[in-house]
Amino acid sequence: MNIVGARTTVVGTPWRELVFLELVTDDGRTGVSEVRMVNKTSTLLACIDELAPRHVIDTDPFDVERLSWNVLRAEYGRPEEITQSALAAFDVASWDLMGQSLGVPIWKLLGGRFRDRVPAYANGWYQSDRDPKSIASLARAVVDRGYRALKLDPFGAASAEIAAADLRQAVAIVAAVREAVGPDVQILVEMHGRFTPATAIKVAARLEPFDPAWIEEPVAPENPQATARVRAATRLPIATGERAHTMEDIRPFIEQSLVDVVQVDLTHFGGFLAMKRLAGWADAYSLLLAPHNVCGPVGTMANVHFAVATPNYKILEHFNDFADPWVQELVDAPPTVDRVDGCFAAPERPGLGVRLNHDACAKHPRTGGRITLFEHGWERREGRSQKEEGGSQKARVRRRKSDK
Repeated sequence: MNIVGARTTVVGTPWRELVFLELVTDDGRTGVSEVRMVNKTSTLLACIDELAPRHVIDTDPFDVERLSWNVLRAEYGRPEEITQSALAAFDVASWDLMGQSLGVPIWKLLGGRFRDRVPAYANGWYQSDRDPKSIASLARAVVDRGYRALKLDPFGAASAEIAAADLRQAVAIVAAVREAVGPDVQILVEMHGRFTPATAIKVAARLEPFDPAWIEEPVAPENPQATARVRAATRLPIATGERAHTMEDIRPFIEQSLVDVVQVDLTHFGGFLAMKRLAGWADAYSLLLAPHNVCGPVGTMANVHFAVATPNYKILEHFNDFADPWVQELVDAPPTVDRVDGCFAAPERPGLGVRLNHDACAKHPRTGGRITLFEHGWERREGRSQKEEGGSQKARVRRRKSDK
């Protein structure tokens, strides 16, 4: 079985673009993967187009060690967000082909069944004004949907510091959510790397009475020294890692005991092979994994397979019940969170167990949608309008014509 073709499909939403890769083999199989690139979709597509002929076409999909080495080492340039995301797309689609050829779900190849149920937490649900009553009402709906955990960023467009009134508003939001969901539901507070260490410490102290299960990226994620200052000043667990793309990126946070929950994103970290290595390393430091996941149904399914086979897995992020729920229609058998216990079930179909619905994908062309974290109202996840993106595309066309 050799890979003979690679094709990409991009689905647009108001605030994110989902990139799907399909690898086709000479015996007629198709392996699929997904990456939600952070605001750089076209760059990722260019990288896939460049690397696929070099390292994927005419190779055996079982040779993922060689694939990883080629992208990480043989390319010579240092791996980073774009190349690691392209590698993840190649890797996951290759594992899908392996599972299909052997007639088993991927988790059987990653170590077998460690758990039957994968706990999930909801994100993307707080699409309203920054009003405590409104957000508390939405939080109750999340719990009614079956989730036992939910995450929110209540800090508006704050950057570095936060105004006193905005901090009071943020604390009031978290307090209202805690009152609405009760003491047994986990509240995860996302800070998106917004704050200086001094501000993050002040914010954490104000949040402690509401017992958040973690504070996430309290300071810039590339700065272990800043994280160390927060670590020394708070009793709250710290989660970080979604913007780590290599082992070297996350190394100081693990080895210096600066993180309690490792949130590296499977689709930006090189795929299953890299994540298995990370899981073993984190386990040596008694750390849990809660991978970042802003994907649609294909990337989410990949995370479910990884979770089923990984002992030190804590919980999986999930957007698709609240932000763009129609993305579930993009595949034939999307992963779903059970309303009874807030968990995903272990997949049983061979490979990933999902196939793209190309007709459904075609209904949602690229939008230029992206996250605009430091603009007021970003939490509504309305992104850039198609009109705005169309205007920028026309400007690019005009520039290209003027260059001729």
